[in-house]
Amino acid sequence: MAATSIIVMGVSGSGKSTIGAELARALKIKFIDGDDLHPRANIEKMAAGHPLNDDDRAPWLQRINDAAFSFTHKQEGGVIVCSALKKAYRDAIRRDNQNLVFVFLDGDEAMIGERMRQRKGHFMKPGMLDSQFAALQRPTEEETDVLTISIAPPVEEVVSNIGQALAES
Repeated sequence: MAATSIIVMGVSGSGKSTIGAELARALKIKFIDGDDLHPRANIEKMAAGHPLNDDDRAPWLQRINDAAFSFTHKQEGGVIVCSALKKAYRDAIRRDNQNLVFVFLDGDEAMIGERMRQRKGHFMKPGMLDSQFAALQRPTEEETDVLTISIAPPVEEVVSNIGQALAES
């Protein structure tokens, strides 16, 4: 595997945490849930029911950038889960980082909405999915460090598909 930092990205409900954890386990590398890197102010703001804006996200994106840098600096592999919905967010994570690849978990809104309706106890409610898709800036061919992987198959197959795509990249 050429990349030491794998950023698993996508809208809420795309399976980032589940797939990211399984991918890290399969590759025998570290796993970080990007939600755990939010600063206190963001956690308090979200807990109060207020959405984050780009200014709120800046320190969080810097923490994700730093975590990816740490993996490279220590010559360790790691998976970091982060929505990274906008190109500017991905660019902030890329800044001064090498050996980085994004895995975009791609699925349509109907399928993800159905999966979200089946989830229990998650902060992101199905009705908020529209805003996720509205904010999503799908990676383009210009972003050569992004692998797009369909989330339609079962988790094990998605993880296998990611492993194969990483080996080929």
